[in-house]
Amino acid sequence: MYQTSKTYTVEQAKRKLEHYCAYQERCHKEVQEKLRGMSMIPEAIDEIIVHLLQHNFLNEERFAKAFVRGKFNTKKWGRGRLLTELKRKAISKANIDIAFKEISDNDYIETFNALAEKRIASIKETDKYKKKKKLIDYLLYRGWESYLVFEKANELIK
Repeated sequence: MYQTSKTYTVEQAKRKLEHYCAYQERCHKEVQEKLRGMSMIPEAIDEIIVHLLQHNFLNEERFAKAFVRGKFNTKKWGRGRLLTELKRKAISKANIDIAFKEISDNDYIETFNALAEKRIASIKETDKYKKKKKLIDYLLYRGWESYLVFEKANELIK
């Protein structure tokens, strides 16, 4: 026995997606994937997305700003990781540039320094080269610029 998926009218799908977008900022790609998952036809998807845009439920610039602020403040991601994730969500270069203005250079450097110092304190490795590699790998994975990472690693581990 297989389960049949629920079908939606365009109006029902609009209401459902309004709630989906009101609950949390969404990008166009997430909304399209949600609608495809609801088995909506391409014409209905286009109509619903236009409706969401017209009623300001969907705004890519607002999404990009919220995404950058959130991931920077909670996960301590650097610009490299933020850029990669925004591109994965098909956000335009213009919106990415606007979103990056949400992070001041001062906050960026302060967060980077605090993260590096917190991480170095938690690495129990005794070999200084292995310790340096662990710190560098950790910071690069989080998308911090390599020149900052190597400079900080050399400063903290001598």
